[in-house]
Amino acid sequence: MKIDLDLKNLDSLFPADFNEEQKAKAKTLFLKNLSFEAHRFYGGKMQTIPKCGIYGLNWFNVWYTPGVSKISTTIRDNNDASFALSNRGNLVAVISDSTRVLGDGDCTPPGGLGVMEGKAMLMKYLGGVDAVALCVDSRGPDGKNDPNKIIEFVKMVQHSFAAINLEDISQPNCFKVLDDLRETCDIPVWHDDAQGTACVTLAGLINALKLADKKIGEAKIVLLGAGSSNTTVARLILSDGGDPSKMVIFDTKGSLHSGREDIKKDERNYRKWELCEKTNPNRIYAIDEALKGADVLIALSSPGPDTVKREWIRAMADKAIVFVCANPVPEIWPYAAKEEGAFIVATGRGDFPNQVNNSVCFPGLLKGALLVRAKKITDGMAIRCAHSIADFSEKRGIDPDNIIANMDETDVFAREAADVAQQAISEGVARVNFSWDEVYNRAKADINAARSLVEGLKRLGHITEPPEELMEIALEKAIEEAAGK
Repeated sequence: MKIDLDLKNLDSLFPADFNEEQKAKAKTLFLKNLSFEAHRFYGGKMQTIPKCGIYGLNWFNVWYTPGVSKISTTIRDNNDASFALSNRGNLVAVISDSTRVLGDGDCTPPGGLGVMEGKAMLMKYLGGVDAVALCVDSRGPDGKNDPNKIIEFVKMVQHSFAAINLEDISQPNCFKVLDDLRETCDIPVWHDDAQGTACVTLAGLINALKLADKKIGEAKIVLLGAGSSNTTVARLILSDGGDPSKMVIFDTKGSLHSGREDIKKDERNYRKWELCEKTNPNRIYAIDEALKGADVLIALSSPGPDTVKREWIRAMADKAIVFVCANPVPEIWPYAAKEEGAFIVATGRGDFPNQVNNSVCFPGLLKGALLVRAKKITDGMAIRCAHSIADFSEKRGIDPDNIIANMDETDVFAREAADVAQQAISEGVARVNFSWDEVYNRAKADINAARSLVEGLKRLGHITEPPEELMEIALEKAIEEAAGK
């Protein structure tokens, strides 16, 4: 059977005798194989093209010297003019030291380029935001990763960008990097692994609880994993009404509680210690015990599929909500969680129902922050974005296999931008004020322009379709490996 270019017929391509686990494994292998072949075919994902016209070579005297001198002196006298007189106002730096890339760990500085370019692509296509990937070496003379090196780099480079997107920085360094830069930089610094994941997870949880007829303040919530993502998820849930006495969080050494001296003694883990003091007052130590009667499991831990056990799901409350969002393989396959009684199952992947992925969040949120030239992105802005996504999704209709908007729904990003911009204005962190409609219309126009640009390049042949054999090779390899050949 021919592989559709939009990849929508993936499920029908695998052998009929494959069981559910083999199909899920084959999907993952196919996507990895195709990613490698496609990246090699295109030489990466991003390029730089002018946004202005060149109507003859004399226009270089306007865009460059001597004419551009007027731009330099204007910005010299008013630095804020750089947002309007250069691309700075719509430009984000995606910065990483590549020490925790997806579920693959430390990939060395250039090893993160595929993910960072991918983030830049999503920003442009989904949010109309330009972005550039910057992978840096944060190692000091002793060979250890030093958060201060990232902090210093960002402080130096911030004057060329309207916002900084931190990505794939290992803990505990990621906490110090974000918290330091949020307070010392004059532009928004956003850690998408933490804040973006937390925002979209909260959005999905809001709607899942509605479908289960449960309230966030009454729900017993267990979080598996205590890295930057899940600690921020916990913080936003608590800020939005969750009950800390009904929350239990687990890291690799057990549950967080006020007796965890190992966390208390390490000053770098101050964010985890805050949660130790707030949550799990009864000091439940074992995850199987914590999940007995639990309403919600949010797992952002080690890739599965056997990280979360079937019996854990079986022991949860009626209408249990299970988010298993490890990449590239969820902690338990969705079909297995459903077989054990889960009411709603969400993952971070788009090839399963209920993709809870920060790609639905950060393009719109950043667009809103950029349009009002926000100085920072607050927790209040992230929570407003979560409710914006949840409200949009509910209005267009939700069900247990469709709790949240997906990347196909263009309007969600423009609405997020407008809602986030209004929150920034209300909190006093915006440099300029625009109405909700003004932000929405500008965001929608920029998003449509970005998509039209890509379609135009395809139509004119500047972006060519990948050869059919490229996809066929990727599929054949995946089927062979999934079958154990």
